[in-house]
Amino acid sequence: MKLLLTHVPLSRKNYYGARALARLQELVEVTLHEGDAPLDPRGVIATARDVDFIIADRSTAVPGEIFASLPGLKVVMRSAVDIRNIDVAAASAAGVLVTHAEPGFVQSVVELTLGFLVDLSRGVSRATADYHAGRKPEIRVGRQLSGSTVGIIGYGRISRDLAPLLATMGMTVLVSDPYAQIDDRRLIKLPMEDLLARADYVICLAIANTETENLLDAAAFARMKPDAFFINMSRGNLVDEAALTKVLAEGRIAGAAMDVGRAPDQMPPPELARLPNVIATPHVGGLTPPASESQAMDTVRQVEALVKGEVPPGAANLDRWTRRV
Repeated sequence: MKLLLTHVPLSRKNYYGARALARLQELVEVTLHEGDAPLDPRGVIATARDVDFIIADRSTAVPGEIFASLPGLKVVMRSAVDIRNIDVAAASAAGVLVTHAEPGFVQSVVELTLGFLVDLSRGVSRATADYHAGRKPEIRVGRQLSGSTVGIIGYGRISRDLAPLLATMGMTVLVSDPYAQIDDRRLIKLPMEDLLARADYVICLAIANTETENLLDAAAFARMKPDAFFINMSRGNLVDEAALTKVLAEGRIAGAAMDVGRAPDQMPPPELARLPNVIATPHVGGLTPPASESQAMDTVRQVEALVKGEVPPGAANLDRWTRRV
C-alpha cells in the first residue's frame, strides 16, 4: 500500500516528527513532498496518482476534484482535529473515508494560554521589547490574576483542563456554552452577553463552525469592560478581526493576545498583531514535541488499522466509506 504525506520538509519536522514517520514507513510505501511550497490540488493529484492514503497537512486543501481524479484513493487523514481543509461532503460522495486525530495538544494550548494571561497582566512582552530596543521600559502597575474574573467561551477539551487551573489560582471563572453541562461547582455558567460584561479576561475557546462564525463581533466587543483583555486560542473564524482591530486601536478594551487568525496558515493577521496592545504568536499553541507527536502517532495507528483491514479510529464519515481497503 502507498501513502502521500503532504507536509513540506519544515512542517514535517515540526508537526510530524521522525519517530512517527519511521513507523509509517514500516507499514506502507511513503511518498514525501519535498517542495518548499504546499501542494495545490493539481500538485496533490499529480503526486498521489497511485496512492491509497493521503495524510494532509493544514496548508494543503483537499477539494472535490482530488477525489474525482484519484479513483484509487481510499482514505484522507489529518494529523489534527480540524478537517476543514478537506471537502468531507465530496469525499463522502466519492466513497472516500476522512479521519482526524485526537486533540493531543490540550496541555500545550493550556500552558500558552496561561502565559498569555500573565503577559497581558504584567507587560512582559512590552518591557522585553523596550529593553531589546535600548529603551527604558515604563513601569506600570500590573494586574493580579488571583481575585480577577475570567470568562471562557466554549467548554470543550481545552476549557475543561484550563478552567479548574484558573479556579485553583483564585480566579472567578465564568463559562458560556449553550450545549455543555458544567458539573464543577467552582465554575459559573452564564449567557455570553453576561460573561462579556463581567469578565476581566475573555478567552475564546469555542469550536469553529457556521454557527460560531464572527461570534465575537463589534457588538460583543462593545459589551466588554474597557480594562478587559481578550484572548483567542480557538480559530480566527470566530472573530470579526476588523472589529477587534478597531476596539484595540481606539483603546476600548485594554488589549488582546492571539495564536490564531483567518489566514490559510491560521496565523494572526499582521495588521492586528502589530498593534502595541496585542501579543501574537504564529499559531504555535500545539507546537510542542509531545503535542505534535501525539497527533502524528494517531495517524500511524490509523494506518496500522487500515493495513490490517480494520476500521481506523477518528473516522468522520464512516457510513459513506465505500472505497474500502
